Amino acid sequence: MDLRGWSRELGRLVLPVACAGCGLDDVVWCGRCRALYDRAPWRCEQRARRLDELGLADPLPVWTVADGTGPARQVVVSWKDHARADLAPLLAQVLRGAARAVACSLPSAPLLVVPAPSTAASVRRRGSDLVARLAVAAADGLRDGGRQARAARVVRRRGGDQVGLGARERARNMAGRVTVRRGVVGLDGARVVLVDDVLTTGATLAACRRALEARGAVVVAALTLASTPPPGAARGVSPQGTAVGAPRTAGLAWWSEPTAPTAPPTGGPGAPRR
Repeated sequence: MDLRGWSRELGRLVLPVACAGCGLDDVVWCGRCRALYDRAPWRCEQRARRLDELGLADPLPVWTVADGTGPARQVVVSWKDHARADLAPLLAQVLRGAARAVACSLPSAPLLVVPAPSTAASVRRRGSDLVARLAVAAADGLRDGGRQARAARVVRRRGGDQVGLGARERARNMAGRVTVRRGVVGLDGARVVLVDDVLTTGATLAACRRALEARGAVVVAALTLASTPPPGAARGVSPQGTAVGAPRTAGLAWWSEPTAPTAPPTGGPGAPRR
């Protein structure tokens, strides 16, 4: 065994590790739990009622990878709330692959990848903005797929966490509390892809979309790691009735490019004011 191997074994004795999904000893993320995320991205916006309450003609397309139940949900909870920083690069890899897979379905204009904002208290408690790291991975994946993309923390959020709240409470909790960060310019005409960890009711994505489109941006899609099934829904089946993880190549190219897209201002969308 080399020095790295001895160090790893010693670390396990001092700080025992277990699978973040099922608790299996001596692995960060076991193969069975990892397989829940090793699937082709699929559309899940029909699960989120709040996404349809914006008064807009077109619902926001949202792609996800896993059902947010059981071990798949526990992985995200462990990452966010149980200080499992060792999961960060693994989950980033998942979202990078998902973004690469859907890149061909997004507009050819430069894309601004915007993470759903966390409260300041959450960032302090967790030590960093975890969703912002996912957004960087998503931008990498979109570039892998042939799109111009960059990530930027464009929106901020006030108020309390959403954990444990129902659909109406989540909507009230987000009302007016997501705003564009001070000093951000160049959003007019920008094509935006939102990123979040889990789609539940859609209240967070809806609030982000309102704030961005009020400044002239066009939110074209969203990406998440997981999606929570609505009450009574069959687990492991997408709203369209196709098994989660089945290949989804047909019907992905939903976007129609405008005849005269707005050119992004100098410095690119989301650039801070100098």
